[in-house]
Amino acid sequence: MPKTETFNRNQVLQNATAVFHKKGYNGTSMQDLVDATSLNRSSIYNSFGSKLGMFMEVLSHYQSLYKSQMGKELMHSHNASNMIKAIFDIYLKDIYGDRDRKGCLIVNCKSEMTNQEPLIKSFMEQNQEQTIAMLEDVVHNGQMEKIFNEDQTAAQYALYLYSSIQGLRMTGILTNNEEELKNLVNTVLTVLY
Repeated sequence: MPKTETFNRNQVLQNATAVFHKKGYNGTSMQDLVDATSLNRSSIYNSFGSKLGMFMEVLSHYQSLYKSQMGKELMHSHNASNMIKAIFDIYLKDIYGDRDRKGCLIVNCKSEMTNQEPLIKSFMEQNQEQTIAMLEDVVHNGQMEKIFNEDQTAAQYALYLYSSIQGLRMTGILTNNEEELKNLVNTVLTVLY
């Protein structure tokens, strides 16, 4: 009979996220995870299988928080233009609130681990595909509404916007100047109009 977890899984994931976010995957030791989560090693192995298993669950948890936040914001958008602005505003708010300049856990992981671990590469590919598909849908709707131009296909613009978001997240690690970042976003978005 499997053991019942006696800890708050969401709290453990939050604590583990903080460590992985600060130190990266390679820089985080099992002892760091023990210290951060207050679980012993055997509980971590029993509940998550391995450090990699815990990290994969942390990535999924982090991704789901972003998706939830994105969904809430997009519900209030009345057209594709507002949706694209809302998406970039979410990332800008995250950058402004990042006092430790950690950056985005997923973007950081992408540069650190994608070419080192097949499970992480698969996760990153799926995350990228889902994000680009969402952006493509918004752009397509904007083109149908005659808000966005049709100089490029919705798929081409979606990849451009995705790449711009990735660049914005990396730029935000070193630049926290709100005016500069807003100007950068405005420059990115002018391509659509």
